Amino acid sequence: MRPTGDTAGAAELSRLLRGGPFHLALRAALAARGLPLHRVQHRLAARGIKVGVTSLSYWQQGARRPRHAESLRAVTALEQILELPDGALTRLLRTPDPGPGQAARPAARPYRTLISVGAAVEQLLEGMELPPDGGLHSLGHHERVRIGPGGEMRTRASQQIVRAHRDGVDRYLAIHHGDPGCDTSRMEVTAYENCRTGRIRRHPEAGVVVAELLFDARLRRGDTYVFGYGVRDGTGGRSSEYVRGFSYAGGQYMLQVRFDGAALPVRCRRFARTGPQAPRTGFADLTPSGRHRAVHLVEQTVRRGILGIAWDWE
Repeated sequence: MRPTGDTAGAAELSRLLRGGPFHLALRAALAARGLPLHRVQHRLAARGIKVGVTSLSYWQQGARRPRHAESLRAVTALEQILELPDGALTRLLRTPDPGPGQAARPAARPYRTLISVGAAVEQLLEGMELPPDGGLHSLGHHERVRIGPGGEMRTRASQQIVRAHRDGVDRYLAIHHGDPGCDTSRMEVTAYENCRTGRIRRHPEAGVVVAELLFDARLRRGDTYVFGYGVRDGTGGRSSEYVRGFSYAGGQYMLQVRFDGAALPVRCRRFARTGPQAPRTGFADLTPSGRHRAVHLVEQTVRRGILGIAWDWE
């Protein structure tokens, strides 16, 4: 098996390859290899196997299972492409995946291992008498951040697709961490789509706001849900990065940062890191596009850890 450099991720992949289910093992293998789905599709096509990106996405989400001869050929080829032992994935297809009512729970990481203010977040959660594990993991997350004319983080808007891994889930906890000098009392959280705001807790010293977003439905294990919300900030000093921490592996993430014409950075780069104190890796330069003055990153299958965009003003 190809070493990933992430001991926890490699251990999780080994565990899933031993016991399944198939879709989580495939998702973990894709994340460990770092291959986007369109590149996997191209490699399969080079072997004469035709499988669409949509089908590959459904397989790793557990929405569908490979059943036909061509699909099973693709799974065998995936073992080679992802540098897995022979039969590692095909063996898991002999055992039925849990159905929608029995969705497997992926392994999570605590907040303090993901963000610098994780301890403050956990303190707020304890005060709300809510467990750190909200019973949800992300299938897709599109996030848009807007930087104001003074270089301050003005707003961010999120739309998410989530899946419940336990029964009775009816809320999501939105976490916002402002820049140094921010005023949490002036931050506003707004529910846009398929949810409404519940309790809101603030940690002024850490610059953190935790908001409860209440769903319009109570989910069962395996159910998916789409919702959107936004945060109005603009209270901090000049911003130099935006990061997102991921407790679970899998799912797509898109981050777009848009700059005001009065405050354009001289350089933008995407990066990743395994924790708040870990070094940044995976640098890639980003160039603001045309009149929209925006940069973005897209990660088809996220790994547990941190993704972000940083920029320099001088």
